[in-house]
Amino acid sequence: MHIRNFSIIAHIDHGKSTLADRLLQATKAVTDREAKAQLLDSMDLERERGITIKASAVTVNHTYKGEVYQLNFIDTPGHVDFTYEVSRALTACEGALLIVDSTQGVEAQTVANAYLAIENDLELIPVVNKIDLPSADPEKVAMEIEQILGLPAENCIYCSAKTGEGIEELLDIICEQLPSPKPAVVKETRALIFDSHYDDYRGVIVYFRVFDGSLSKGDKIRMMGTERNFTITELGRYTPTPVQAKTIGTSEVGYMVAAIKTLDDVRIGDTITLESNPAKEALPGYEEPKQMVFCDFYPASSESGSKKTEFETLREAVEKLRLNDSSFTFETQHSEALGFGFRCGFLGLLHMEIVQERLEREGGAEIVQTAPTVNYQIELTDGTMLDIHNPADLPDPAHIKSIREPIVKVEIICPDESIGDLMRLCEGRRGIFKGQKFVSMGRQMLDYELPLAEIIYDFYDKLKSITRGYGTMDYEIVEFRADRLVKVSILVNGTPVEALSVICHKEKAEVRTRAILLKLRKQIDRHQFEIALQAAIGGKIIARETVKGFRKNVTAKCYGGDISRKRKLLEKQKKGKRRMKAIGNVHIPQSAFLSILEQGD
Repeated sequence: MHIRNFSIIAHIDHGKSTLADRLLQATKAVTDREAKAQLLDSMDLERERGITIKASAVTVNHTYKGEVYQLNFIDTPGHVDFTYEVSRALTACEGALLIVDSTQGVEAQTVANAYLAIENDLELIPVVNKIDLPSADPEKVAMEIEQILGLPAENCIYCSAKTGEGIEELLDIICEQLPSPKPAVVKETRALIFDSHYDDYRGVIVYFRVFDGSLSKGDKIRMMGTERNFTITELGRYTPTPVQAKTIGTSEVGYMVAAIKTLDDVRIGDTITLESNPAKEALPGYEEPKQMVFCDFYPASSESGSKKTEFETLREAVEKLRLNDSSFTFETQHSEALGFGFRCGFLGLLHMEIVQERLEREGGAEIVQTAPTVNYQIELTDGTMLDIHNPADLPDPAHIKSIREPIVKVEIICPDESIGDLMRLCEGRRGIFKGQKFVSMGRQMLDYELPLAEIIYDFYDKLKSITRGYGTMDYEIVEFRADRLVKVSILVNGTPVEALSVICHKEKAEVRTRAILLKLRKQIDRHQFEIALQAAIGGKIIARETVKGFRKNVTAKCYGGDISRKRKLLEKQKKGKRRMKAIGNVHIPQSAFLSILEQGD
């Protein structure tokens, strides 16, 4: 049997999941009765948002020129935050279908995913999708693909994943053009783990691609990275329903259950080999993903009795999700205001949002989330380098030589009429213009270098509103660069609140912290005494707001008479307020911590 392993890659909403549905129907893997939209997007969250979050691997059969071909394909996510999922999927393949919407043309993520596939030495088949739409212009899009990506326009396949037009030809071309898998390199068995998820009844289910040898039911296996041994109790393929198999041979993709109970026993990118005849060298695996956005998750319940159980629920949810999504990290954190929680690292803002929603839905945890921050590199005066992602961890300024922040290369594809407004937006965020390219009639690509801290709040929302939804962007970290960055502490009633401190550019510090203080003033309730809200860089106060205290009219019962009597009562009241302020505590509600999230203006 001939085998073809390929991925489906594209920009968001260009029709990857719909095309996967049509491939399943065309190969009779699902009947018309079983077919439903986005069949492979099994998560409720994926269906609600209409996006793919997790890559899904499926095995189908297709007959071409009288011979049966086994097609193993992976439907991948399109959003920039899930590029790690795409890179993992591409490692397990020899080819890729690059889907481009015939009404939208080449977008930012199309370019990024195409280069990712080329870096992995994959054979690319360009597919122009949605040709059934009235506004479709397939020939123009094919020329765009040739101009930007260098893939010949005449090689493009025209199809409609919605109506099924062109799907049979596409299947034939996959069999004809995509390379067959490389032969086994070593005699010993080696299989690469490219995904896994946790099942409450069967333990950890591992998805793998066999590169050398084969795996059979009952085999005793060894994970080369963790050096743990297991026995395979179930082996199979997704077609897309799980179908059990006795053996999975070289170049095939499958899943296995091996009574793996603990979450730490499986590492994505690890190599599976046989215990009796282990391989000497592991497969290359994957580069560890670099977390770029960090924030704290705390249990929402604040009742003292349930605090421990709330935290335990959150811990279990985080550990379970970490197995399924190896691209986020967590460590325990403690805050005086919010108690115990976790400091988590993410690939981007959408990734952070998805993780939070999955923890609440799948893990049943209620979460309070703090403002996101990025990773900073601190160069100390003694020459050592520190990595910090929480402003509270910043060392004494006297020992700091420089603070370096992550700089991203941003590619924005936008309509011609939005260029001026976009340039103003980028320059207002400390952007450096790098170049401009012609994409097609009416569209340009802008290249900018921007600090990541400036784009993690609301940059994407602003880009969408400026371009009326037609702008798309892709970004990648290029370097860490030193700048005039300072830590701004927020003081409430003279006491620093570390959970509210921020690292920002010195020129923007006053504007940014004034916005934080205004929000805080609205969130903190009035007390019997006046509360000073201050922002300070080191010992210098740069902004202040005041929460007025309640004040009783103590002179109400004085009718006329000598002014000294009224003054005496007012002085007595003032002294009492001063004493109260010295010993009084200010309660900062949880909503105050969340209010900072919205300030991105």
